[in-house]
Order: sequence, then C-alpha cells, then structure tokens
Amino acid sequence: MTDADGLRAEFETHFGTAPDVVAVAPGRVNLIGEHVDYNGGRCLPMALTLSTYAAVRLRPDTALTVRSRQQDEPWTGDVTELGPGRSDGWVAYVAGVVWAMRERGIEVPGLDVLVDGRVPAGAGLSSSAALECSVALAISAAVGRRDDEAARRELIEDCIRAETEVAGAPTGGMDQTVSMLARDGHALLLDTATGETADVPWEPAEHGLTLLVVDTRAAHELNDGGYAARRASCEEAAQRLGVALLAEVTDHDDALSVLADDDVLHRRARHVFTEMDRVTSAVAMLEAGDLDAFGAELTASHASLRDDYEVSCDELDVVVETCLAHGALGARMTGGGFGGSAISLLPDGAVEAASAAVALAFADRGWPEPRVFTAVAAPGARVLPA
Repeated sequence: MTDADGLRAEFETHFGTAPDVVAVAPGRVNLIGEHVDYNGGRCLPMALTLSTYAAVRLRPDTALTVRSRQQDEPWTGDVTELGPGRSDGWVAYVAGVVWAMRERGIEVPGLDVLVDGRVPAGAGLSSSAALECSVALAISAAVGRRDDEAARRELIEDCIRAETEVAGAPTGGMDQTVSMLARDGHALLLDTATGETADVPWEPAEHGLTLLVVDTRAAHELNDGGYAARRASCEEAAQRLGVALLAEVTDHDDALSVLADDDVLHRRARHVFTEMDRVTSAVAMLEAGDLDAFGAELTASHASLRDDYEVSCDELDVVVETCLAHGALGARMTGGGFGGSAISLLPDGAVEAASAAVALAFADRGWPEPRVFTAVAAPGARVLPA
C-alpha cells in the first residue's frame, strides 16, 4: 500500500467516503542563498522526496474539518469565519490557505481535509510550505481550477499569505515557490524580487558525490522572534540606504561604510550582500561542473550565517565542522536557522563515516540523536491519480 493509499483509506474511515482529490507537496533544502529571499535576492533551493500529503473532499455546506495523521484530535470551523487570529498551531497553515484562496475570489465551499506530514517539523526543511502547498493544490483541483504554472504561482501567493498573515511566520516565499515549481533532478534558481525562476541541473551523483542532510533535532521556530528580528534589521538597513530592498543596492562597499556606525546592521547587510554574490558564483560553478568550488561556497555561506547573521547554533556548527573533517567539499546550515538542519556535500565513500562521526559527536555532548539522510532533487507538488 502506498502512502496515498493509506491516506485514502484513513480518510474513508474518518469521513465515511473517499476523498475527491489527493495531492502531495515536498519539503525543501536550500542549497545556497539563505535569508536573502525577503531582501529581494536570489536563492537556490531544491525539493526533497520528504513530502506532505493532503486528501480533500468538498462539502455541500460551509463546515471545515481538518484532521492529521500526526494528531489525535480534529479541528472544526467554518470557511466563512477564517482569517488571522481564527486558528493557531499547525491548523493555521491549512485554514490560512482556505482563507487566502477565498480572499482571492475562489469559491471554496466547506471541506473535509486529512493531511499526512512526512517532512519533519522544526527541522528547517519547510514542513509548513509542504503542508500549505499540498492543501492548496488539492483544493484547487477539487474545485476544478486549471493546473499550469500561472495557476500555481497564484497558489504560491495564497500559501505565502497563509503563512505570514494567519500562521504568523514572516517568511519570504522561497519555500512555497520551490514546493510548487521544482523539477526532478534540478534545483530552482529563484529571483525573489521578480519571481522569475530557472531550473539548474543538480545531480551530484554524476560526480561521485552525495548531499547529506542532518536534522539536528534542535528546535527550529520561525515565529519565535529571532527570524522576525533579522528581517526587521534588514528593513532598517534598507531604509537607511534609501532602497526598498537590500538587493537593490549596487555599491556594497559604499553601503557597508554607511552602516559602519551600527555593528548589527553592518553585519546583517554584509551577510546579505556576500550571500547574494555567493549564489551567483555557485550557479556558475554548477554550470561549469566545478563541485569543489561550489562546496567552498557552501562553507563560506555557513561562516557568514554563523558570524554576521548569527542564526546558527552549536548543533549546526558541530555538524558542519564534523563533516568537513571527514572529507566534505562543503557544508552549511540550511533554512532559517536557530536549529533545524545542515547539509554537506560528501564523496560517496565518506558518507557512512561522516554520518557516524556526527552521531558520535552528538552523543558525546548529550544531545538527542540527529536524523541523517541523503537527499536527491525531487519534483514539486502534484495531484495523485485515484
């Protein structure tokens, strides 16, 4: 029985009939370009095989029932009474999508929803975007909307509104975009200022390399203040520089001299400027097949996130240092930080030893055992056949 079959069977158990639609959407890792999405820069995420499934059935009334295979109790409400402040926790991501779609003028009736989240929550792998995108695509299909890139971009905006306005996590849109638009075997180069995307081949296996993801299990929350504080610093820096977004700055050295009297703003802006440059370099290196140089950019990104942006933590630093000591071409934290996951680009023959060394390092420090897995570039959200 597939994951989708199991979800359909459980949906019928709870709701007495089969769902109208089952959709799936992936989590992601960001290869490089961290904390630049809300600054108008470019980033390079890829979708994971770890995904969230959503089963949806339209109702003849306005009632909304949301269940999860990871939660015991259902949540009930009314689609006409949704919006900011009307739901919290994981349900806010689902209810927020319904609200945003209705706000956009889509006639979404009452719904029965069952979700199955296979992306670890709090791991910095965008479990929230996977949840939003799976629900949004399932609802869109259930109400008979078209499924093309333009329609998906509208759904991306709905999911962003759900996360920022209802769930209260001020994210920049990278996660939802890659979850909806990713292609198998490719990373997605996203220009967050224009929304333009380009597929960048990502097949390290052709070079005898593996991308290792380590979920540190150090709690990662985007709505606990740290993320918002970094974003506010960037907005303040942009205001002082006379631009709407830091990506609009053309003379980085001059800008940093303007900010030199404020150490925090100076370091936050320096990370954004150097990270945007690293994305440009990293894409060129991938296109040239220079994975060694690409790896060095990963490591430089981590140092900047650790020292200038101050969003790393001891667990993430230990993963990076341990993997580098065991032959990684490069390694860095990925995601919003303050916990979550790190990635490392390792020769195939070094993966087992590096994984064991990371586990031992955590055990020596009395930390919870990390979750370690290899990642390949997976496709984006899709409706599954009945």
